[in-house]
Amino acid sequence: MKARRLSEEEKLDWLQLIRCENIGPRTFRALIARYGDAGAALRALPELIRQGKGRAVKLASREKVLRESELAQKFSARFIALPEPEFPPGLRAIDSPPPMIALRGDFELLRKPMVALVGSRNSSAAGLAMTERLGRGLGAAGYVVVSGLARGIDGAAHRASLATGAVGVLAGGLDRPYPPENLALLEEMAERGAVISEMPFGYEPRGRDFPRRNRIVSGLSLATVVVEAARRSGSLITARFAQEQGREVFAVPGSPLDPRAEGTNDLIRDGALLCASAQDVIDAVAPLAARGATGYDLLFEPEPSPYDGKLWDEWDWSEGQEPVACAQATPVVVEDEDEAPSRSLAPEARESARGKIIRLLGPAPVAVDDLARACGCSVQDIRLALQELEIEGRIERQGGDRVSATGWR
Repeated sequence: MKARRLSEEEKLDWLQLIRCENIGPRTFRALIARYGDAGAALRALPELIRQGKGRAVKLASREKVLRESELAQKFSARFIALPEPEFPPGLRAIDSPPPMIALRGDFELLRKPMVALVGSRNSSAAGLAMTERLGRGLGAAGYVVVSGLARGIDGAAHRASLATGAVGVLAGGLDRPYPPENLALLEEMAERGAVISEMPFGYEPRGRDFPRRNRIVSGLSLATVVVEAARRSGSLITARFAQEQGREVFAVPGSPLDPRAEGTNDLIRDGALLCASAQDVIDAVAPLAARGATGYDLLFEPEPSPYDGKLWDEWDWSEGQEPVACAQATPVVVEDEDEAPSRSLAPEARESARGKIIRLLGPAPVAVDDLARACGCSVQDIRLALQELEIEGRIERQGGDRVSATGWR
């Protein structure tokens, strides 16, 4: 597809065509190839629908598209089409790029080298601390950090990289974050970073939409780093997409006793690069990043995609749905390193804090300061709760003011 800037009328044609029911990226591309442009394809669709060829297509109305365009203006968002120069070069290079994305925030971030940080929603304190260090290290080296605006690892990745460059990818519309409690984070990223989506404004994400989002997360990035992931985790779908797209995949190793590390350890066993620090990632992608937008052209040849031979719309995404256990995980509040928590727990909230501590701890020792940030409590309150848990035999003290959970051996 030849690179060029679309007129406003052409952009509305593109938006209307991609908003037609049962027209996805592959079908869109086939229609453009057959009819030359989106306007001609729209004019041909009524006859194709009447003939009943292929899957049932429902034509999107122009009025609906105009309303979406007005909503985009209300949210200070802009639409970027595949052939336009602002479209992210890494995303353009994948097998089924979205024909159009909506963006809020700084579009210049999309032209910089990016690395994806993804992982479990039900993350451990050690995983959150590692994500924060990776995000800060990558940002300091000039990389934009990409993630999916979910709970746990995603949120920690965004917060750690807000000052240096953070991009969030939504499975729903730009006004519909999942989970909803991340709305404040979304707004902050729209102000200081960028958020993108291929879905319409007002669209509530469904299970099958998360793998589609994941292909964009990996497609934007030179490399994908998985910090924590249980087996069958949605983060492993992102890693699989990265492999198919010819991108590097890194995994942070974890304790074999912690289910949250089973997926990452499997990735390393199957050939992913081990990530122990941000420098591991930087060393691997620096030659590509130095080439800027052309760096994506130097990536190794992507593996054949399992979606080849099927229209995007015909692929059954149900196998790739986000696990229910992850989707329902309790939110974790991760605060910036420079903002020491000062809240003190009321007696009636202590039991809740104890539950958070147990959920965040695993066999890997975690610094008490990192645990306090992950819980959103003061270090003093955490130490009081840890004393109770130690007496009950539920935690173990380690060297260097670190603790771990018992019962993993």
